[in-house]
Amino acid sequence: MKIAVLLSGGVDSSVALHRILEQGYTDVTAFYLKIWLEEEFSFLGACPWEVDMQFARQVCAQAGVPFEVISLQSEYYEKVVSYTVEELRKGGTPSPDIFCNQRIKFGAFREKVGDTFDKVATGHYGRILERDGLHWLLRGVDPVKDQTYFLSHLHQDQLALSLFPVGDLLKNQVRELAERYDLPNARRKDSQGICFLGKIKFNEFVMSYLGERIGEIREKETGRKLGDHRGYWFHTIGQRRGLGLSMGPWFVVDKDIDDNIVFVSHQETMADHHLRSFPVADPHWITRPPARSDLLVKLRHTPHLGRCRLDRDAGERWMVTLDEADSGVASGQYSVFYEGETCLGGARIIAESP
Repeated sequence: MKIAVLLSGGVDSSVALHRILEQGYTDVTAFYLKIWLEEEFSFLGACPWEVDMQFARQVCAQAGVPFEVISLQSEYYEKVVSYTVEELRKGGTPSPDIFCNQRIKFGAFREKVGDTFDKVATGHYGRILERDGLHWLLRGVDPVKDQTYFLSHLHQDQLALSLFPVGDLLKNQVRELAERYDLPNARRKDSQGICFLGKIKFNEFVMSYLGERIGEIREKETGRKLGDHRGYWFHTIGQRRGLGLSMGPWFVVDKDIDDNIVFVSHQETMADHHLRSFPVADPHWITRPPARSDLLVKLRHTPHLGRCRLDRDAGERWMVTLDEADSGVASGQYSVFYEGETCLGGARIIAESP
């Protein structure tokens, strides 16, 4: 069996490579996916992918595994970056990492290499169970590192070809294995943020595409002006930091896209803006739609799993009702649903401020 391993330069994918080798696979090739848009962002500094790629190359040299670099920059721009920018322009909260996995790592890469490889292994914290002729996505053993939120839009054919060698491990166990393997990146810190930005701050990315447009920050309850912002696209529902307001804490609760107004509320009145119920659109089910309405849900990539009801009305619309109201429900982000350990899939949130 021929295995392709996607290396990021980080410790998780490097340990995944070694676990594949320990399982007896010998026909293994590692790939670094170059998605960094260096031409667009060269003015922001040196390209961070060069360091990542060097670590990946060192890991492969040590393991005696062939290493290749594949450029998917144009595919990434078309399938992920353009979606991210458009969602921000509409005032929504994008989830680019969901589509990085579905459209690039398990999509465009496979199209690029064709049927050359039988399986694609990554360092994701998730598990795959084959049952009843279907492939089920299970949460990673480590509740903090679990990445099924970002894997929730994979298709059956993508899961059937995937391997997640570290999904059954805790993060500290991965670190211990990295030390045992004497990996050059064993003590390298985990990367943070959106997958294509590297060391570039998100606001710098947004600025490069959407620029600035000065607008007002107003208190939702009274309409009084509290300050100014540089563009509604820099702010998301539930945001607390970066507002530059005194006498806080203040939270973003609404946006007027047409007039470029960001509305905030003080912590004392935030309970009035918590949402318990909201519709979702464009559901994606990994295997089949859920057979029950009482489910677990993640509204963002965190360890927290809340309880909810997912109902379908006469108009074929899906409605989510949370057991506990949430202050950060934003249009554009995704609700991802679970039955126990199983990730069922997710749907795009359509939220309106109460």
